[in-house]
Amino acid sequence: MNDLLAAKPSSAWTMFTYLNFVVAAVMMGGGIFFMEATFAAKGFYAMAALMLVSSTAAITKSIRDAEESQRLHNKIDEARTERLLMEVNTPRG
Repeated sequence: MNDLLAAKPSSAWTMFTYLNFVVAAVMMGGGIFFMEATFAAKGFYAMAALMLVSSTAAITKSIRDAEESQRLHNKIDEARTERLLMEVNTPRG
């Protein structure tokens, strides 16, 4: 049963991912702010960057939810199979 549980990421990895996101967001914001373009073009790029971050989070969540759902489905199937095997192997008296 323990092999079905995902390993919890370390606190160092979690901190790295948050720091990585913050650095990338600051760099993107700075790049857009200092870009030589009209205000409308900067607004377009800023909205595109926000949409990209939002859609990345949404697709990551969807993939994770599908994997967790499949894991639960497999666990239920294994329990049914084990129960059937126990019923077949149990001597009838």
